[in-house]
Formats: sequence, C-alpha cells, structure tokens
Amino acid sequence: MRTSFRFHYILVTVDRRAFLLSLGTCALAARTLAAEPAHLPPDSPVPGGIARIRLGAADTAPRARVGERRVLVVRESGEWIAVVGIALSAQPGSRVVVDVDRAAPPTGTRHHEIIVTPKTYASQHLKVKPGQVDLSPEDLARFKRERAHLDRVLGTFTEEPPSSLALTQPTPGRRSSSFGLRRYFNGVARSPHGGMDIAAPTGTPIVAATAGRVLDIGNYFFSGHTIVLDHGSGLLTLYAHLSAVDASIGQSVDAGAPIGKVGATGRVTGPHLHFTVYLNATAVDPALFLPE
Repeated sequence: MRTSFRFHYILVTVDRRAFLLSLGTCALAARTLAAEPAHLPPDSPVPGGIARIRLGAADTAPRARVGERRVLVVRESGEWIAVVGIALSAQPGSRVVVDVDRAAPPTGTRHHEIIVTPKTYASQHLKVKPGQVDLSPEDLARFKRERAHLDRVLGTFTEEPPSSLALTQPTPGRRSSSFGLRRYFNGVARSPHGGMDIAAPTGTPIVAATAGRVLDIGNYFFSGHTIVLDHGSGLLTLYAHLSAVDASIGQSVDAGAPIGKVGATGRVTGPHLHFTVYLNATAVDPALFLPE
C-alpha cells in the first residue's frame, strides 16, 4: 500500500508540473499574441493608401526603409509585415521601392517594389476672392517656418511599435470632408486634402485615437491649435483646429483619453476636427484605420 501510494503521489506531482508548464507556455504565447498590433489596415497600394509587404518569419524584426524613411514593421500570426504609407502625390503606375535589412539568415538587404494603382478622389470647385487664396509675404514666411518645423516632427520614428493599429474616431460627428479631396480655387488646383474632417460643435471633446505620447503642440497658421501624437514606429496622428488643448508635450496618453476640444482655429470657415494619420512621414487615408 505504501509503495503504491508513493508511486501515485509522484505521478500526480509530475502531471501537475507538466500542467503548470503548459499553462506557462500558454501564458507566454498569449503575451506574444497580445503584443502583436490588432487590425492591420487593408492592403491598398493607391496614392494616399497603404501597402502590406510580407517579410516572413524571424525572431528579430527586419528593418524596412523607403529612401531614408523607416517603415512600420509589425508581426501578424508569427510573420513580419511592413506597412508602408504611399504619398498622395504618387503617380499610378509608378514604383515605390522598399529596402528590407534582415538581421537573421538569410542576412542582407532585399528590395521590394510596390506598383501604385489608380484611385480617383473627389474634387470641389470654389470661387473666392483672390485675397482669400494668396498669402501675404508675412503669412507666407510664417507658413514656411511652421512647415519646416512640422516636417521635422512628422519625421519622428521611435522603435517601440504601436499597441494597436485599430484607431477610434477621435470625436463624434459627420465625416464632412474626405481624405484626398482636390480643391480648385478660381480654377487653380490646390494641394489635395491630407486628412479627414469631422464636423462637430465647438467644445466637443477630442480623444486619442490610440495609445501614444504627445509629440508636438502648437498654434499654426493653417491648422490652428494642433496636437501630434506619436504611437510608435512612424505611426503618428494629428488633430487640428482645436479650441482647447488638454495635454502637454511628452505626456503619455491611453487610447480614448481626452486631449482637447473641437474648435475653429487657424484657416477654417467653421468648427470641425481635421484628423490626419501618418506612416513613414506620409499622410495616409484615416478611413483605412477606422471602423466603417
């Protein structure tokens, strides 16, 4: 009886250890899966769109670049994927070259080509007084200074990947002006709309589209009171025309945390939020990241 009991006890102990080891393995796998950003945007290699490039499995993330700009690389189902922003100015039929440096065998740099496919965006023709279109020398000088500063800010790349690529619409309201809209003032084409406008009354709360860090706050000629959030690895979001800013530079914010209020500051005709998403310093269609 004693031998049988001891033998039974050992078996139970070993089984328990195996069970605990199995639980630990499952927990580790769960943490690994949780670290993978959810909801990769759809592959849409159009001007202002996103291209997804499969880079294969490896323990270490490959490093991807478009020119000198680093590209977001995330893991999905154990495979690394480069998520590349394509400029609105890219011409259909042109090629975007992505250089991928692999740290694991086979090492070296591989080149991937994205062929840009056509997309037609809406257009709007407006007749306005010439003074409402052309900037004075003073305003033009201010705009150039601010543009240089924002270009540096929007080129930020931090190694930590985003916690999620599924974004929340930052404020409730109607999407009043879509990304890519081409405006013509008195028959002359202006730069296409690089963001999404969301119509809402002044004072409506604005929240962070996903977790991140406040990278920049400013009061700019065109965009008025503006906040830029860094979500990691070149994914940035910009919130413009705010009536109030409820954040500070360097502050970490959770997804859905209040950061400001809707307004009509800057060069606008009425209250709304201008919302832009950037990848590799390139403005891309926010609708690709938002629920329909």
